[in-house]
Amino acid sequence: MNIQYILFAILLSIHIASAQKQFTRQDTLRGSITPERAWWDVTFYDLNIKVNPDQKTISGYNIVHYTVLEEYNVMQIDLQPPLKIKKVIQEGKKLEVESDGNAHFIKLISPQTKNSVRAIEIYYEGKPREAVRAPWDGGISWSRDNNGKHFIASSCQGIGASIWWPNKDHMYDEVDSLKISVNVPEELMNISNGRLQKVEKHNNKTKTYHWFVSNPINNYGVNINIGDYVHFKEEYEGEKGTLDMEYYVLRDNLQKAKKQFKDAPKMMKAFEHWFGPYPFYEDSFKLVEVPYLGMEHQSSVTYGNQYHNGYLGSDLSGSGWGLKFDFIIIHESGHEWFANNITYKDAADMWVHEGFTAYSESLFLDYYYGEQAASEYVIGTRKQIQNDRPIIGPYNVNQEGSSDMYFKGSNILHTLRQLIEDDEKWRAILRGLNTEFYHQTVTTKQIEDFISKKAKIDLTQFFDQYLRDTRIPILEYRIKKGKLEYRYTDIIPKFDMPIRVFVDKTPIWIQPNTNWQTKQINDNAVTIDSNFYIKTKQIK
Repeated sequence: MNIQYILFAILLSIHIASAQKQFTRQDTLRGSITPERAWWDVTFYDLNIKVNPDQKTISGYNIVHYTVLEEYNVMQIDLQPPLKIKKVIQEGKKLEVESDGNAHFIKLISPQTKNSVRAIEIYYEGKPREAVRAPWDGGISWSRDNNGKHFIASSCQGIGASIWWPNKDHMYDEVDSLKISVNVPEELMNISNGRLQKVEKHNNKTKTYHWFVSNPINNYGVNINIGDYVHFKEEYEGEKGTLDMEYYVLRDNLQKAKKQFKDAPKMMKAFEHWFGPYPFYEDSFKLVEVPYLGMEHQSSVTYGNQYHNGYLGSDLSGSGWGLKFDFIIIHESGHEWFANNITYKDAADMWVHEGFTAYSESLFLDYYYGEQAASEYVIGTRKQIQNDRPIIGPYNVNQEGSSDMYFKGSNILHTLRQLIEDDEKWRAILRGLNTEFYHQTVTTKQIEDFISKKAKIDLTQFFDQYLRDTRIPILEYRIKKGKLEYRYTDIIPKFDMPIRVFVDKTPIWIQPNTNWQTKQINDNAVTIDSNFYIKTKQIK
């Protein structure tokens, strides 16, 4: 079966499930900033767990450090069944917990004084949800390598980090730093985010791997990867100095990885050019092999593309350019800038992650093969766009918009590049986003306003048309007596995006709206620039 068909079927199934969903109280508890979340700011997680591969269980605790923003005495912590909270302790006292599905409300005893820094210990255990179709329908993937050894990984975008550990499971509040300690059988390794501090050997034939993340990190970006790994590394001289680039792969795949992962430093060079310095020098960059396709876990990017170029060996654009790079290395690493550095506050704005990162694929091509290659690639992905529902989803219920956020998102940004008509200004905008919103959570409005301000173009109708409407503007035109007549249909009110056309290969700009307009072209041939994401209809 063609891999493009498989991808389309996956995205379609996700769309159908989302479109038919009736939102519940659980959706609101997960997706909104409840009063039990709003009063405290999470500052540090100390997550300490034991993974038992044979029983497929996890047990341990998370010490949640937080700053009190307003006095309140009930805290919401999220943990999804079948995992269970065993006890919660603060200042040596066991606390009462009232559970409502995935949300657990902890009744605090001691005064929560404004601006004070407090901590609470949450102990839990159980069999976490097994991933159904990782990473799209995530959880824990319990697998084995070709030698029969355990091969385990977490993936939880969308479904939530609370699928495998207790936390404040909402994107608006990123923890400032994190320690994650994972106990595994001695013949295995655990690779998580940040830098490895130490490995403890125990008498019970297990080891504990202690990792520390010194930068803010979103919850779904935290991961565990357990297997019979081997390790190699290199140093990259980047914009902020020397960056450690480390690679963890299954023992049998070492030689393949050393060849395939040459795309990683190439990626870093291209993306530092376009987006600015890699945002996590302090925590290093890692590629980690996993038993699923891959995911953008911060400083611990996971890889399962089977050591092929393209998307599992296929070019999603159909242009040929998609086979010039390893899709998972480029795409998932692009998320270090858009998802991990700049993070959406609400899942409705997931296009900020996926649109910019899908677009990063063409910028990688631009850097190494030129602008035409980049254009052919991104234009080629348009056939994947469904225009089924808006890219922006409903707010406060942990629900993303259409899967078009990937391919349509990248074409929106490619069109913006044409409107700005100055590649250095465009590059400055992309780099500026990563400076202005460095290690922050954002709304789409902040992103839209920043781009409009820096481009010095009012892009209100542009974003409303492409992000909040499913219609693609149609340019209707006719050539009559040496004149080009044109107008837009299928547009929102006041949409009048300029576009470039070629009159006998000479570029000129027109600015259609709903009214017929005229441009003198004599008897010259007219071609509409395909770099703009519109449809065209020539009327005879």
